[in-house]
Amino acid sequence: MALDLYHLMMRRRSARVFRDDEIAEPVIEKLIDVAVQAPSGGNIQPLSIILVQSKEGREKLAQLSGDQPWVRRAPVSMIFCLDFYRIKEWAKLCQTEFDGEKAINHFLIAYADLMVAAQNVVILAESLGLGSVYIGSILNEIDELRAYFEIPQYVLPLMVLCLGYPKSTPETMPKLKKETLVHRERYRKLGVDEIREAFDEKYGPIEQNVEKYLQKAFVEALEAERLESPQYLERVKREMKRLEIRNSAQFLFKVRYPSKVMVRLNQRLAKSFQRAGFEIF
Repeated sequence: MALDLYHLMMRRRSARVFRDDEIAEPVIEKLIDVAVQAPSGGNIQPLSIILVQSKEGREKLAQLSGDQPWVRRAPVSMIFCLDFYRIKEWAKLCQTEFDGEKAINHFLIAYADLMVAAQNVVILAESLGLGSVYIGSILNEIDELRAYFEIPQYVLPLMVLCLGYPKSTPETMPKLKKETLVHRERYRKLGVDEIREAFDEKYGPIEQNVEKYLQKAFVEALEAERLESPQYLERVKREMKRLEIRNSAQFLFKVRYPSKVMVRLNQRLAKSFQRAGFEIF
């Protein structure tokens, strides 16, 4: 059994192309069960999950996720929310206070709880023949998400998990070797040559065949191209040419996650958190 689970987890890949088949309610209930049973700091469970299955809800969620077509097409999406509202109300009922929205410690532990619960769902889903993909871009639209899905104060939608029966899944995605990531007893600071070699081995050079490179570095571009955005790949190619992208680090931090843009988003995120009642910034 352990060996089967090991192989299942080792071969798991994000699925973005789903069949039209619905997910039966008993299967959804099992997925919810394992999320609820996930480890939680102090067993406080500062988590809420919003199930999105309606066509209208899926369309809105897709719009607020950067128009990613797999969000629209997945039969079930789960919005994982960090939820301090329920805990604050319970504390009041019990004549005490809970100020997690002001405590970075509470926030970080709660976010870890949220992701552990989501990963429980991912693993069970895989074992049941389902595919899944995490969507983090909802962080850019927290205010609109809270308004549309009627999310109260002290609750933050932080991650979406899309689920469905996969029509296709990408080939094995390159990862850093465990020797690069794992340190025994003490942190071992890698030298520049080791770092260069590790990432070169992971990504390889940017080839003339951009599609082949993107299969390793940005498979979403290829999936979007196949589904409903025939010009998407060409836009990525033009941007790579305009910015004179010569290696994977430049691609990641100039094209895919532009460093200056990511830093500018800090202010927007902080304001969204504050409007939800969080005072950790």
